[in-house]
Amino acid sequence: MTISTDAPNAKSKAEKTEPATRAPHRVRTTRWFIIVGSILAVIVGLIVGFNVLRNHLISQFLANMKPPPANVSVAEVKSEVVPHLLTSFGSLAAVHQVDVSADVGGRITKIMFTAGAKVKKGDPLLQIFDDPDQADLASFKAQTLNAKLALDRAQALLAKSFGPQATVDQAQAAYDQAKAAVEKTEAVISQKLVRAPFDGVLGVRQVEVGQYLSAGTMIVTLTDPSQVYLNFTATEKDAAILAVGQTVDAVVDAYPARKFQGKITTIEPQIASDTRNIRVQGTIDNPDGLLKPGMFATTTVVLPPDPPKLIIPETAVDYTLYGDSVFLLKEEKDKDGKAAFHAERVPIQTAERINGQVVITKGLNAGDRVVAVGQQKLQPGMQVVISDDPPPPAPKNPPRY
Repeated sequence: MTISTDAPNAKSKAEKTEPATRAPHRVRTTRWFIIVGSILAVIVGLIVGFNVLRNHLISQFLANMKPPPANVSVAEVKSEVVPHLLTSFGSLAAVHQVDVSADVGGRITKIMFTAGAKVKKGDPLLQIFDDPDQADLASFKAQTLNAKLALDRAQALLAKSFGPQATVDQAQAAYDQAKAAVEKTEAVISQKLVRAPFDGVLGVRQVEVGQYLSAGTMIVTLTDPSQVYLNFTATEKDAAILAVGQTVDAVVDAYPARKFQGKITTIEPQIASDTRNIRVQGTIDNPDGLLKPGMFATTTVVLPPDPPKLIIPETAVDYTLYGDSVFLLKEEKDKDGKAAFHAERVPIQTAERINGQVVITKGLNAGDRVVAVGQQKLQPGMQVVISDDPPPPAPKNPPRY
């Protein structure tokens, strides 16, 4: 019996050759991962480097790129004496205005005026029925005549010593009573003829012929338009600078382009405890009759001038919720040594505005130049070019503040 030894030998050979074949395979796999990783690292590095380079170039380009200078108009900060004004609001009232009425009641028999007509003092306007009073007047006049004759006879007899003094005294008393009755009746009759109390213009008629007119009922309004009162109020702190005789201007909505001038004639001596305001009254001549009682008016009291103040055009100020500011022009030299300008935003404090100008209390100096037109397109530090066009002029009829 023959025993073969080839199988164990083959197994041992296979065991010897298997590690030899696995080692090159592992080397190739590791080499492949290294190559792929290196390629990915190079790609990522290129991407990152490209982005860094691009950002650097963009930043450098933006840093070297400057916007073109903006074309602006400038104005110089001036020191001038500005009017010292105190502005308020008020209303107009007639110096002479009444509701014409009768002192006594009665039936209207005649109307002797036309609505809207001009009348003189004493012109008859309305007649109330007075026939009974006229009859009483005639009776009293007859009694007065009889009493006068009796008095004359008594005095004549007394002069000849034919009559006593008591008779003369009684006749004198009777005559005086009759005369007083005549005067009283004439007064009653005059009350029933309504007359104009002063020169003026009548309003709308409120009565008709035949109407029973009660005492005190308005017949028509009568207004003297030659002068009007300007009534307005001022704050408690302004009481020290107001004085009788100061000039006061008024502007009404009906004539916004016209200024009416008058004088302060009365200042209320008491300050209202609820509002802490003081009432002021001015008088304005109104020969043309343009001002009507009841009109709303913007009032301006011209006060003594203050020392010179800094002013700039109102268009130069940028008003925001965070405060007021202007673009201040600053000069520098360019590469060629020529003058160049750039604008810087400067905060300021403003005061009153007058005739298109604004008073500056802080932030600027006399002689500074500020951008008056074109600041909407500016940024702080931006280059500017001064335009040959001057700033816009102040309006002829600026709003009052």
